[in-house]
Amino acid sequence: MYGLRTESDFDAAHFLTDYHGKCENLHGHRWRVVAYLAQDELQHEGTMKDMVVDFAEFKKALRQLTEALDHSFVVEEGSLQQKTLDCLREEGFTLSIMPFRTTAENLAKYFYDQLAAQGLPVSQVDVYETPNNCAIYYGEGRHNS
Repeated sequence: MYGLRTESDFDAAHFLTDYHGKCENLHGHRWRVVAYLAQDELQHEGTMKDMVVDFAEFKKALRQLTEALDHSFVVEEGSLQQKTLDCLREEGFTLSIMPFRTTAENLAKYFYDQLAAQGLPVSQVDVYETPNNCAIYYGEGRHNS
């Protein structure tokens, strides 16, 4: 099995709906995203011969995803009133509306799915909210005991 690893980060605000604690309030993180690719065999021909994929393509794919969220307010769809969203946009805030609760776990799956949709053999994505706290999404078929 061959693997590659790259990482990127972004700064963004969020809050957790239906949560009782500090994280129900608007707050921000420097999110760190670490993505892993895994493949049984290296490619056999072309410019990526003897590679999993070109590191440049892998890094670019992850950075485009994190840059899209950088310095935005990541909001769960339906968690704020439309008039609140309209006011935030009128004030010039960048909103990233997500169809899920904006937990690190769900963001890990989001990045995994986005990379997989680009045809990358992604095996795992780690999303750090803080330097010491990380959520991991392994993808389908991998179960740890």
